[in-house]
Amino acid sequence: MSIIQLVVTLWHTFPALSARACPKPGHSDSNHLSSLRHYRRRKMGKAGERGDFEWVYDEQPHTWRRREILAKYPQIKTLMGPDPQLKWVVSGMVLTQFVACYLIHELSWKWVFFWAYAFGGCINHSLTLAIHDISHNIAFGNKQVRWNRWFAMFANLPIGLPYSASFKKYHIDHHRYLGGDGLDVDIPTDLEGWFFCTPARKMLWLFLQPFFYALRPLVVNPKPVTRLEMMNAAMQFAADILIYYIWGLKPIVYLISGSILCMGLHPISGHFIAEHYMFLKGHETYSYYGPLNLITFNVGYHMEHHDFPSIPGSKLPEVKKIAAEYYDSLPQHTSWIRVLWDFVFDDSIGPYARIKREYKLAKQE
Repeated sequence: MSIIQLVVTLWHTFPALSARACPKPGHSDSNHLSSLRHYRRRKMGKAGERGDFEWVYDEQPHTWRRREILAKYPQIKTLMGPDPQLKWVVSGMVLTQFVACYLIHELSWKWVFFWAYAFGGCINHSLTLAIHDISHNIAFGNKQVRWNRWFAMFANLPIGLPYSASFKKYHIDHHRYLGGDGLDVDIPTDLEGWFFCTPARKMLWLFLQPFFYALRPLVVNPKPVTRLEMMNAAMQFAADILIYYIWGLKPIVYLISGSILCMGLHPISGHFIAEHYMFLKGHETYSYYGPLNLITFNVGYHMEHHDFPSIPGSKLPEVKKIAAEYYDSLPQHTSWIRVLWDFVFDDSIGPYARIKREYKLAKQE
């Protein structure tokens, strides 16, 4: 199969629809998509003309929806708690990457980078999402917090750079203060919103996304380095040195380049944009229910996750099934590939297409 045929096959595998509300009976997807895009452009204008984020002055919707759903479906509480399978899945992924380090250490450089993007980076990106679940104490439960932190460092090893401890520190704020000015470091900076406003610049921004995610917290909401972060770094660099000593430089490049490439301009990275960028005015969180959830710990079930962050990703489909009336009518993505395409080429979407709010009490703490 040629590269062109592969691209065409992938494109048709995922429906050509970026963000949609479930169409009413009798309405075709194509008609709905057309009206949706017209609404988006009419309401939001071009990203180049937007000089700020979308500011709102109400609480995040996940707070009230969580209360309503639990009042109506208290059995959802039984889904909360650890996922006993997670530690075995993650351990298998880590082992796979170490085997891959052995297999590629004598390959030519072009094949090292090929397999980094096509295989190893996919596993590493999936491991970052496992670390996301582990940050909610999904691996060992809330009573074994320390075990969760150490296991996250273990899951971090194939990524090549220390990540897990810092992610945990900031991810709490992302849930507690969603869209919070100066608190939620998932929100791009004003400089990003102002500069990355054309298709070429937005594509560059996607490519450089791992660097923005790493550096933005240091600018927006700097926090003291913790003991866990130092342990994370020590464990990570010790593993890197050991891999280099045994197999040389190529496995290190394979691991780190795979992490960077697959968190940048890569189909799986569509989830970064799909989760909270405002494809429809007033909607700040979106879910994706497609097949890529199978290799990303159901991170696509993002509305459900923000409603119930203590429920493992493996059980989020059950949340949607139980409380279907709360989710089926909300806007949702059907293709992460199309999300990236729309982000780059749709003038109404860009780094400024995010909802922000003030948390005055939080800033006084």
